[in-house]
Amino acid sequence: MNAILAILAVVLLALAYFVFLRKKPALPEPEATEPEAPRAAPAVAPVAKAPALAPAPAPAEPPPAAPSAPPPAEAPAAPEPIAPEPVAPPVVVAPPAAPPAAPAPARARDVAGLRKGLAKSRGEQGFFGRLVGLFSGKKAVDPALLEQIEEVMLTSDVGVKTTASLIERLRQGLKKQELTDSDAVWGALRGEAARILDLGGGRIGLRHKPTVVLMVGVNGAGKTTTIGKLATKLKAEGKTVLLAAGDTFRAAAVQQLEVWGKRVDCEVVRGKEGADPGAVLFDAVQRARAEGIDVVIADTAGRLQTKTPLMDELKKIVRTMGKALDGAPHETLLVLDATNGQNAVSQAAMFREAIDLTGIVLTKLDGTAKGGIVLAICDEMKIPVRYVGLGERADDLREFDADEFAEALFGDSAGDGGGSV
Repeated sequence: MNAILAILAVVLLALAYFVFLRKKPALPEPEATEPEAPRAAPAVAPVAKAPALAPAPAPAEPPPAAPSAPPPAEAPAAPEPIAPEPVAPPVVVAPPAAPPAAPAPARARDVAGLRKGLAKSRGEQGFFGRLVGLFSGKKAVDPALLEQIEEVMLTSDVGVKTTASLIERLRQGLKKQELTDSDAVWGALRGEAARILDLGGGRIGLRHKPTVVLMVGVNGAGKTTTIGKLATKLKAEGKTVLLAAGDTFRAAAVQQLEVWGKRVDCEVVRGKEGADPGAVLFDAVQRARAEGIDVVIADTAGRLQTKTPLMDELKKIVRTMGKALDGAPHETLLVLDATNGQNAVSQAAMFREAIDLTGIVLTKLDGTAKGGIVLAICDEMKIPVRYVGLGERADDLREFDADEFAEALFGDSAGDGGGSV
């Protein structure tokens, strides 16, 4: 009996426990007021749950969406920092261009010194002296005088073309009765000479760093000596100079250039005997660029203008220098011996066909009585004369000036224009 009661008690307890458990879930239902709880603490619930439950990617995606929307709104706002501020820099650009053109040392005129150097041309048997002899004691001018002037010019290396042009101008002046006396004719000659010579010659321009100067000419014209004199002048102006021994076929030429280098305190770039001259000059230009040197003066082998292979090699040298430095050589000077007369004009014509010449250096002008070659070269070749050599000293290489030369050769019409030497 007791056992049965115990079993019933257990069953009842089990039923009671089961009923109790069924009622427990019903209690949460009235707690459907939990949605109201978020109202009371909305900030707390999301903030607490978002970091814990929220998958990190979900919140990260909304922020990128927000920046993509603002750019269109910011683009119109950008105009506020308008570009007046960047406009300021152009003001700084102007000043740097001016300084390079300034370094041009003033050269004093020295007509007396030039006349002294032209002593042979101005002597009684020279170009100028013979012309003066035609005018001495004459006041009237007749066609016979023009024929005599023509003869003197032709025998003084003025050349056929230039002489014919000058005589024709004098004839026209006579016809128009503009040349009524010998002084007028002499003044006309001087004026025509100055006009022919005025091709913008004078000293070389130093517009680049380095400025590359190539010296060309036939053997014996005086290239190496001219290089030494020119280097002396440039050093006196405070320029740094590098010499390049491009005449690799003659050991004596290299040695002569090295002697000038020591005398002027300039370094000399040289190669082995028989080396490619283009390679030597290429190295010299590259070295000048690396060391910030002002001027490179390059020597070349003397070559006859009639030898085509030698002239072709000269063209190759010019191309090689252009590869070392764009625009090089900046000056190509043809050195002519004034004592060669009309052959010098032929040389100028052949060299000009092969390469671009920027000027002529006329050497040994003090050693010839035929000073008319200057007129022939300028008139026929239209190549400006840069320098004239009037002696052995470095100072005897003079910058050419058309008016000064005409005055020194023909005299000043106000002074000894038609008179004595």
